[in-house]
Amino acid sequence: MAHPRSRRVRALAVPLGLALTASLGFLPAAATAASQDAAPAAATAAGPQLSYVVNATPGHASVGKVTKAIKAAGGKVVVAHEKIGVIVVHSANPLFAATIRKAPGVQSAGATRTSPLKASATTDVGKPQKVERLTADKAAKAARVANAAGDDKEPLEPLQWDLPAIKADQAAKIDEGSKKVTVAVIDTGVDDTHPDLKANFAPKQSANCVGGVPDTSPGAWRPYDPAEDYHGTHVAGTIAAARNGVGVAGVAPGVKLSAIKVSEPQTSLFYAESVVCAFVFAADHGAKVTNNSYYVDPWMFNCKDDLDQGAIVDAVGRAAKYAEGKGVVNVAAAGNSNLDLAAAKLTDTSSPNDSTPASRTIDPKKCWDVPSQLPGTISVASTGVKGLKSYFSNYGNGVIDVAAPGGDSRQVPELPAKHGGILSTMPGGDYGYLQGTSMASPHVAGVVALLKSTHPKSSPQEIQWLLKMQADNPGCPTADKTCTGTQHVNGHYGYGIVDALDAVQD
Repeated sequence: MAHPRSRRVRALAVPLGLALTASLGFLPAAATAASQDAAPAAATAAGPQLSYVVNATPGHASVGKVTKAIKAAGGKVVVAHEKIGVIVVHSANPLFAATIRKAPGVQSAGATRTSPLKASATTDVGKPQKVERLTADKAAKAARVANAAGDDKEPLEPLQWDLPAIKADQAAKIDEGSKKVTVAVIDTGVDDTHPDLKANFAPKQSANCVGGVPDTSPGAWRPYDPAEDYHGTHVAGTIAAARNGVGVAGVAPGVKLSAIKVSEPQTSLFYAESVVCAFVFAADHGAKVTNNSYYVDPWMFNCKDDLDQGAIVDAVGRAAKYAEGKGVVNVAAAGNSNLDLAAAKLTDTSSPNDSTPASRTIDPKKCWDVPSQLPGTISVASTGVKGLKSYFSNYGNGVIDVAAPGGDSRQVPELPAKHGGILSTMPGGDYGYLQGTSMASPHVAGVVALLKSTHPKSSPQEIQWLLKMQADNPGCPTADKTCTGTQHVNGHYGYGIVDALDAVQD
């Protein structure tokens, strides 16, 4: 596992190197989620207060009846998503889940965490390092040479080997994407003051969903701690950093970006109630694409035959399906554990990651990485500069949909890039390298945004079909026996490495 503070973030982003310092000041403190009312008098605080999802039949009447049962069982309703039947609840009653599961209209219910509702610090490792100014100067010089020859490049674009790998540099000469398409970055927050992001940022489509209730006050979507919670800003730059003569370029530099923050302060854990809020908010506020470079804590895999974990799959699955029903294409990173997600069984040693992990054997067909393995979600594997699967990337024939550059320190590009990671934006006007399937997923989200720009009336299913049809599949490497499947569909690449140029030509 990579950065232990930010899982996919920790599970999906492996910090590598570089941060280019700019002259912007620090960010204002982000607003926290709305405060909650006191627990009802009937509740007895006999145990630690936990958060739950209660999944009922959608609709005002049915949710209203279940809400009354929740209060009678000692629960406090935080928010009720009536359209999908998901109710977020806090309770200190240790028998709450067992009690509410028996209530009429309840289809599933379970705790979303294994530790009480409080923050706990973690240890940070592998922080991005400052890059020598000489490196930036060489990149800028290379860009000037390219521009003199008629090839329009951003100052640091010569370091972005990932853009030509999916032909995004060629695509930008034809179509940079439509301002009518917004990609929602569901993550640790985004620094919208970054000079490469501010022109494309959509504040009215952004929020802080931590805790399950959207906070849309100005700046609420920004990272809690810009020095630590840089993941979402990096992801955003890969999707849509503007071609404005500053820094780097995104895959779809003409589309809009929104930020929906879902990571807990200090711990950067992504709980189900926050992710449910994010999918619903994105859908209701006009997003066309969501990028999800994380897995829902505290379980790396949620087993549907476990009452608590099954309720998480149910709740997040309903929210993702709701978004898809409103025309949203959901893209998610496949994970960084080098696991075959098509295997008969896997060993998970990291769950639950909010208390005391224990080793367990799981069946990945029944125990899902959420949201990556949810039906309708595009699951993305990572590749390096040589087009090979990144050493850390999860894979699996029939599980991976497509692949994209996510970086690999063991695959080194030619000069001037010379760094195997993905260069993108960082809070405070900086730029940095990261590697992970977290970095692969936003490349796909960018290509999907180009497809939505080219085919604005196409459904999410049609966009997925186009994405897969246009992908370029190199086939399984002959020396790598972990790759199974055919030339056209296999475990390392799914349908292939995405193609931005094809996305704007059809």
